[in-house]
Amino acid sequence: MWNDLIINVNGESVLLDALGAAFLPAHRALVVADMHFEKGSSFARTGQFLPPYDSRATLLKLAEAVGRHQPAVVVALGDSFHDGEAGGRIGAEERAMLDALARVAEWVWIAGNHDPKPPAWLGGRTAGEITFGGLTLRHEPHAELHLGEVAGHLHPCATAAKWGRSVRRRCFVSDGLRLVLPAFGAYAGGLDVRETPIAGLFAGPYHAYMLGRTRVYAMAHRKSA
Repeated sequence: MWNDLIINVNGESVLLDALGAAFLPAHRALVVADMHFEKGSSFARTGQFLPPYDSRATLLKLAEAVGRHQPAVVVALGDSFHDGEAGGRIGAEERAMLDALARVAEWVWIAGNHDPKPPAWLGGRTAGEITFGGLTLRHEPHAELHLGEVAGHLHPCATAAKWGRSVRRRCFVSDGLRLVLPAFGAYAGGLDVRETPIAGLFAGPYHAYMLGRTRVYAMAHRKSA
């Protein structure tokens, strides 16, 4: 059984899904970040051979999230494709999966630094950012505080230690004023939430919401002196 966590971000309820997606119940909007389709094939071109199944794995997880939440709109927060040619490398079956998902909800593709111009064949519409109530969704968080900002780009991860063992997981990060989503892509890396690019976004204490197998775990963090 899934045990989702609901937090408040700038007056809006946000459900944090253990799959790594966020759902905005008041707007029936599902939000994912940094899917990096065809990262595996991009690495293969430089001689780094990884199993070429990352796009399929990411799409299956995305389909599960869409099925669970039945959104009216899906927002992909940029870097959905790993590079400008990824849309041409994605397989026919994976493209069919994307087409099928595009028929069950409205899609908004936010431009990222890896994919400022998504493939022309992609369904839905593109945008630089989009607003839902008190939330503004964009790819890269601003250095200065923007109330209600929901962004990706930084691929946050956190580490928990107990009884001499530690575990590292992708996570959401929020202080209640803004929210950074974890990377959704199968091959996306991660940056520790204590590193300056993430910790520097928050003036005071903030939480890392770590992804477990079926639930999300909240861990408090304080800025270093």
